[in-house]
Amino acid sequence: MRFVTNLPHKTEEEEHVRIPVSDGTHLAARIWRPVTAPEEPVPAVLEYIPYRKRDLTAVRDSMHHPYIAGHGYACVRVDLRGTGESEGVLADEYLDLEQSDAEDVIAWLAEQPWCNGRVGMMGISWGAFSALQVAARRPPNLDAIVIASFTDDRYADDMHYMGGCLLSDNLAEAGTMFAYSTCPPDPALVGERWRDMWLERLEHTRPWALEWLRHQRRDDYWRHASVCEDYQSVRCPVLASSGWADGYSNAVTRLLANLDVPRKGLIGPWSHKFPHLGQPGPAIGYLQEVVRWWDHWLKDEDNGAMDGPMLRTWMQESVPPSTSYEERPGRWVGEQTWPSPDIRPVSHPLSRHTVNPPGTTVGEEELTVQSPLSVGQFAGKWASYSAPPDLPYDQREEDGGSLVFDTEALTERVEILGTPTVELDFSVNEPVAMVAARLSDVAPDGSATRVTYGLLNLTRRDGTGEPEPLEPGRRYRATVQLNGVGQAFPPGHRIRLSLSTSYWPLAWPPPKPVLLSVYACNSALTLPVRPASEEGEMRSKPFEEPEGTPPIEVSYKTPVDSRWEVRRDLVDYGSALEILKDAGTVHFEDIDLDVHRKAFERYDSVADDFESVRGESAWTMAFSRDEWNVRTETRTVLTSTGSDFVLHATLDGYEGDQRVFSRTWNERVPRDFV
Repeated sequence: MRFVTNLPHKTEEEEHVRIPVSDGTHLAARIWRPVTAPEEPVPAVLEYIPYRKRDLTAVRDSMHHPYIAGHGYACVRVDLRGTGESEGVLADEYLDLEQSDAEDVIAWLAEQPWCNGRVGMMGISWGAFSALQVAARRPPNLDAIVIASFTDDRYADDMHYMGGCLLSDNLAEAGTMFAYSTCPPDPALVGERWRDMWLERLEHTRPWALEWLRHQRRDDYWRHASVCEDYQSVRCPVLASSGWADGYSNAVTRLLANLDVPRKGLIGPWSHKFPHLGQPGPAIGYLQEVVRWWDHWLKDEDNGAMDGPMLRTWMQESVPPSTSYEERPGRWVGEQTWPSPDIRPVSHPLSRHTVNPPGTTVGEEELTVQSPLSVGQFAGKWASYSAPPDLPYDQREEDGGSLVFDTEALTERVEILGTPTVELDFSVNEPVAMVAARLSDVAPDGSATRVTYGLLNLTRRDGTGEPEPLEPGRRYRATVQLNGVGQAFPPGHRIRLSLSTSYWPLAWPPPKPVLLSVYACNSALTLPVRPASEEGEMRSKPFEEPEGTPPIEVSYKTPVDSRWEVRRDLVDYGSALEILKDAGTVHFEDIDLDVHRKAFERYDSVADDFESVRGESAWTMAFSRDEWNVRTETRTVLTSTGSDFVLHATLDGYEGDQRVFSRTWNERVPRDFV
């Protein structure tokens, strides 16, 4: 990244500003703005998230908020109620109260003497959720949004459930927010109130996983704040981005297809990162694109921000399987509209071990698979975070427990862009079953790189609202939708479809092992085929190199440590995936603060005992300065029986070595055809 200091506007920073909301609570904000803003008011850009402006996002914030402010904006970074130095308690994600608070913040910004009354919202992940959800409420001063790595569908396409299957990231994210929502405010900013504010958070928190487990169907809990319920509610321009390695690779194209406001889409090869920090690379000059967007929609500049294709995306080239990549080879391609009239669905009938050419006639044939629990240990994370290496590894071992279909070796290049689907004519031997469908690029040496995948809880084959138990032996039809992708398959390679009846630990398995029968004559793989591109497109370079302002200074008192290990015991047949993410102890030079974060996840099982599966998420968060030394320790463990999910959680708060708060939860939640 190129660090820039010579910006059009000289800026100033207010480190801690208290913004009142309707019920008298004050939210904590950090503001960067041009020094001339009080005399020459500017538009405001709001980022609204729960991840602590004072410390945990301070380095990242220092690279892009001053950059945007230096181009003539008041950048405002607000912590949600109950996080950082904001008052109150954070009880769950995306509550109505959270969104009404945001509306109050926008109204407050519009009234400030340094703001001209025009406001935008931006962010990644929670910040993008916030921006999109608030945009759907149409506050009068919100004129445009910029969002990255998000979803418009909280049930079907978030870290909780996929195709009605429970994701292990439901537990992992609940563990993350259990830790973040119980951290103390900094006494250097809130004074002696810090302890009362902290104890209020500890006293009123609960493991969010409990609430998420109580809603295993698409109900009003998930419909709330899911913009897909009413796309017409969004009336402001939207610049949306994500990455193919992210769990949120689908929502960009859905917004392009369903919104009727000015909109642009961008999908790179990235994991869960801002595009200017994109991993795997190449990262791009995203902040330049963002400034251009704000200049057009918040300053009315005729700068060509809406020129060019509606969607720009990275067409990935074939790569050997790896859990991480520095760069993904490929090229930028553009689609003038989405859905693109140039992309055509091509249906490939299935037969034993074969993905057949379109139009092939195949006979009646029953193919069966009952996958072991080990299928899925090389699946990587639902959303790659690029640290520790968390992308899927070589799929050959996974394929050993799967039903596998291959094309013949390709005689010409094939490119796909969009959402592959699998049509299945099937039966099962249990009332609750799932299927995982994986699409892989198989090289001539046999190595298999997963390109995309999808899950479907077969009790929800007709939709995710009202599941029904399956009748053993009865034939059904279902469509498995895979995650969207842009991928090129070169000549000599094969395209592989793999089907499995478990995908642990990425997804929680069904109550019992399942024998799946697939009837090939009525089953097919459909690929969204994009025509071969011209050479001129191969050479296009539509983005500048990444820019940002220099980050604040930090040093490390203890080193970063990470681990991603698959363990197997051939005595008792136990298997485990262990993930360590130790961020080390970081010293923030400007505020003389030490912060330590460590997360540990473990997902284990024994042989093919489906009632032995167990997930654990444990966090330590510590903050210290001089005599102030505070930490929280959280732990969440999820197991299941054939009828229930069983959750055990603990929360402990410490001042120095003294434990000042402790609570334990032990609760059961009935399984609802999951």
